[in-house]
Amino acid sequence: MKNLVLTGGGSAGHAVPNAALIPALRAKYNLFYMGTDGIEKRIIAPYGIPYCAISCTKLVRGFALSNFAIPFRFLKSVKEAERALAAVRADGVFSKGGYAALPAVVAAARLHIPVLSHESDLSPGLANRIAAKRCLSVLTSFPKTAKKFRRGKYTGAPLREELFSADKDAARKKYGFSGKKPVLLALGGGSGSRTVNGALRGALFPLLDTFDILHICGQGNVTESNACGYRQREFEADMASAYAAADCALSRAGAGAAFELIALKIPTLFVPLENRRTRGDQAENAAYFAERGLAAVLRERELTPASLRSALLKLKEDGSIPAALADCTLRPGNEAILAAIDEMMR
Repeated sequence: MKNLVLTGGGSAGHAVPNAALIPALRAKYNLFYMGTDGIEKRIIAPYGIPYCAISCTKLVRGFALSNFAIPFRFLKSVKEAERALAAVRADGVFSKGGYAALPAVVAAARLHIPVLSHESDLSPGLANRIAAKRCLSVLTSFPKTAKKFRRGKYTGAPLREELFSADKDAARKKYGFSGKKPVLLALGGGSGSRTVNGALRGALFPLLDTFDILHICGQGNVTESNACGYRQREFEADMASAYAAADCALSRAGAGAAFELIALKIPTLFVPLENRRTRGDQAENAAYFAERGLAAVLRERELTPASLRSALLKLKEDGSIPAALADCTLRPGNEAILAAIDEMMR
């Protein structure tokens, strides 16, 4: 079998989509993963794939003295990636983007190893924009994103198949919910969001009059609470159960979580990340779905415990979003992505 290296990281949103492809890919190829010692390593670990950890440098948006050292650190990362790719005799590289993937893509190009990349967001990320010239194609989750690349190709988003088969009653029992109230799944993001977590906890007791709440709040963000109907997790490996238990959701608007929530037809209130250190990709993702009636949006600058409670109660009563979701034909892009990888590896 040929050797395929998967790469992508810096956040869960760049690693989870790779994980969605692993079950199908491992039947055809010897798989390896390249990334940092960060969250992507924890996400990939359960799959038992050989992991190549390299040092990667993240560009800080805006002025930062640390940015001046990036060219030197990046060259070091590329050399590490070259050694790793040569050691595993890679026949191809599939990149899900993020700063952790760029050294592998550049190294593969220098070694004349073919590369495919995939862009999840509506607007291309910096890593994928730089990588695009070195890739056979850039696959995309959104149709209009493909037009932004010279070799762009719309495939859809890679989604984990196991998310679609979990049992709702069993999931509710797992978290200790009775089923008498609808379950709100609150997702703060892979590393947790102080803003979203704080607003939710500020509105916790009024919300518990209406919902049971499963709060995935990020590493180190669990707080002491004995509130009835409130469950906290730093990280949930069994997202199939978390989604199955949910009747509605509160989430950031990273493309990975957004596509999962929409595909699973869970009515969602998106609170996109908006600050000077983001390019605005989450706001664009959220607006795309909201404009099609598939979700609601609360801007971060308007987020307070009171506004969050009001928006979530409105979401619960809004029958138009479940109706739009029922008619939505969004499906996983796994099949098209796998076909593109097979073509690269021939």
